[in-house]
This record gives sequence, structure tokens and C-alpha cells, in this order.
Amino acid sequence: MSLDVAGEPVPPRPHTGRRRNPAVRKAVLDCAAELLAGPDGMAVSIDAIAQAAGVSKHTIYRWWPSKGAVLLEATVERAQKEVTIPDTGALAADLEAFLADTFRAVEEVAPLLRGLMAEALRDTVAAEGMREFIAARRNELRGLLVRGLDRGELPAETDLELTIDQIYGLMWYRILIARSPVTAEVATRLARAVTRPGTPA
Repeated sequence: MSLDVAGEPVPPRPHTGRRRNPAVRKAVLDCAAELLAGPDGMAVSIDAIAQAAGVSKHTIYRWWPSKGAVLLEATVERAQKEVTIPDTGALAADLEAFLADTFRAVEEVAPLLRGLMAEALRDTVAAEGMREFIAARRNELRGLLVRGLDRGELPAETDLELTIDQIYGLMWYRILIARSPVTAEVATRLARAVTRPGTPA
């Protein structure tokens, strides 16, 4: 039997394709999220998740290929709330609304995201899942900025990828490093900085 990156045993065939029981799936993900958000979140193990959910480790490994995969699904499911992608015809208003919704959703799962980022350093499944999640968020923001660029609300030479880096860089810095809130007021100031560069935010 092989070991995962945390040194825990992994069955040779971790996923049989058998349909998940919705109630058991919910219990596993709820318990994983609660453990990950706790003060000792980085020490979450499959044993702890199984015990808290009242299921066997075999059940978890039958449905998820690794601990990171469980934690990823638990986190993304809670962060994947509906984020408005408005199109009012004004980039400043659209961007402010989009960022306010995004920041609100992220604030609600900030402890989970911190724990998952730590897990992604050790688990390739979690790392790939995080990349896909982040890429989807970037695509949403890119579409909004492209509309503004097409309407002439941003300078033609605007580097959209750098702008997206700056916006999400601020968000991740506050969540992971500074552990300071990303509020609606921050969304307003950031939207103004992007759409009205050179003016006080």
C-alpha cells in the first residue's frame, strides 16, 4: 500500500466510481470544513475527518483520491457562492459590485482558504484544484475588464493580466499574510484605483 504526502496509507484503487451517498458526502465535507477552519487546521487527517463524520477511511478514499481532494471540495463548495457579474454599462460600478460580492464570499471562508493553501503545498490534487478555482475567478474578472476596455473606460494600453494580478494579489495578501478583512469599503477603493488611476481612492 502506498503513502500520500502526509505519510498516510492510500489504497491502491482510491476511487471505484461508486455513486456517493449524498448524506454521507455532506457529513464528510461539513466535518472536513469544520476541522480545517479550526485552530489546528493544518493537522487535519483522514482519520480525524472519518471519525468526525462517522464513516470509515475506506469510504473516504473510495470517493476522494487524497486528503487534499476532500479539503478542496469542502472549501470550494463553500466559496463557490453566486458572485454577481453585472453589466450596467459602467465599469466603475460593475467592478465595485463584482469585488464586493467576491470579497464577501471569500471572507466567509477565509480560514478554510488559508488551510487549503497550506494543504496545496503538500498535495498535488489540492494544488491543481486551487489553480482551477483561481483561474475561473480570474476569467470572470477578465471578462468584466475587457468590456470596460472595449467601451474606452480603460486606457488602450492597459495590461489586463497585471491588473488582475494586482486585484487578486491584494485579496490573497490580506487573507493569507496580513489576515486583515477584505470589506466592501476595500472593494470600493480598489475599483476606484483601477478605473480612475491617479485620483485618490
